[in-house]
Amino acid sequence: MVQYVLIVAGGRGARMGGEVPKQFLLVKGKPLLMYTIEAFYSYNPHIKVILVLPSSQQDYWADLCKVHHFSLAHTVVDGGETRFHSVKNGLAYVTTSGLVGVHDGVRPFVSQQVIASCYALAAQKKAVIPVVNVIETVRHLLPDGTSETVDREEYKLVQTPQVFEADLLKRAYEQPFVSSFTDDASVVEALGFPVYLTEGNRENIKITTPFDLRMAEAIIK
Repeated sequence: MVQYVLIVAGGRGARMGGEVPKQFLLVKGKPLLMYTIEAFYSYNPHIKVILVLPSSQQDYWADLCKVHHFSLAHTVVDGGETRFHSVKNGLAYVTTSGLVGVHDGVRPFVSQQVIASCYALAAQKKAVIPVVNVIETVRHLLPDGTSETVDREEYKLVQTPQVFEADLLKRAYEQPFVSSFTDDASVVEALGFPVYLTEGNRENIKITTPFDLRMAEAIIK
């Protein structure tokens, strides 16, 4: 079965406080985005990688690839107005049936076990997302301005890659965009299709702040 991954990397890095988009920031001398792509090739050297980038960033990425001698094959696709539209653009390049993973470009530390689990379970269930337990106390904000503790055992934190049968995901993205589409699972669920969970890995953080970047420096050996 053909396996694809859409790597969505449209961030501007505003929370990093710098001008370089976060997916291009260097960690141990290499852009974050390259670590992310390498993770999927390490899992499957035949996977088809579709990289979704804003058109304004594509020349910069091409230059980075030359400077760092980065030669892993990938198709670069224009990003859209929102994440929804970026994924939809990427899906136009999924040309066969199979499985499609959607992954954040700034999650370079997804484990091989998690990637494998997501694709294997999606081959059976058609829609799978990795999650981790909530370890902090969670409070629910009430309309009167107060709050209450909720049972954290009833909640999970969602990661990527979110992996789906290609035809199902394409059909889901034919729906009109609504603001409640915060990830791919929410788009698929809007069709009335169930989404199944598999265990993620705690290191699979989304790098968005300077603190996260320091964590990345510590993780990479």
